[in-house]
Amino acid sequence: MKKISRFWSLGFLLLSTAFLLFGCGSKDSDSASGGESSSDGDAKKKLVVGTEAAYAPMEYMDSNGNIVGIDIDIVKAIAEEVGVEVEFKNIGWEPLFPAVDNGEIDFAVSSITITEERQETYDFSDPYYVANQVILVKEDSDIASFNDLKDKKASVQINTTGHKMLKELMGKTSSKISATETVPLAIEEMLNGNVDAVVTDNAPVNEYIKNNPNVKVKMVEDDTAEKEYYGLMIKKGNTELVNLLNEGIQKIKDNGKLKEITGFDIE
Repeated sequence: MKKISRFWSLGFLLLSTAFLLFGCGSKDSDSASGGESSSDGDAKKKLVVGTEAAYAPMEYMDSNGNIVGIDIDIVKAIAEEVGVEVEFKNIGWEPLFPAVDNGEIDFAVSSITITEERQETYDFSDPYYVANQVILVKEDSDIASFNDLKDKKASVQINTTGHKMLKELMGKTSSKISATETVPLAIEEMLNGNVDAVVTDNAPVNEYIKNNPNVKVKMVEDDTAEKEYYGLMIKKGNTELVNLLNEGIQKIKDNGKLKEITGFDIE
């Protein structure tokens, strides 16, 4: 009788343990999946995306405080194609780079030109947008090329390709270069008469002129400016994420969504 009792007790204990383990396993699976579940029950991975929302029309804040723009629409389209969710954080231009390094964000989108120097420290997706450097000046300015800036004062957003161009043209430590935190501040420098010109990408200059028809300014284009290609910036070595984003970029190229968003085909 003792043997039967012990056997029954042991069986009951094993059955109870199995039930508890099964129950705990189900709960852990739900909590570990992360993000919200899609309609078929599969959980979507969420990626945190950093940007500098002061670069219209590429990325900026709308009247409701939402981060919007061409770059934002492109990332949303990529996310939809590869089945992930994205959360955008407006953290500013300079903080973007350490934020990618320390894992605060999964990747950055902020009209970031792919350069050899940046590729030494970060990984980049395939290009998704093409741009070029231009000059914004007052309407009566005689500046007609980048070469004309040598003896002038110019403002530019700090640590951008435009900043690098000005340093090569005017000298790395030139006092004639005013490096600001944002492009709007660089434009303000010119409007206030502190500098003669602003150097930045063509998209924000076109947007500024369109939205400020009463401001007497003009855009100067120079054929010597090389084309620049934007990419999504990722922590060095995260090949899995690079491949995922490249997959999405290729899909929106193939299905026409990228052209629909930008208005042109990228080479």
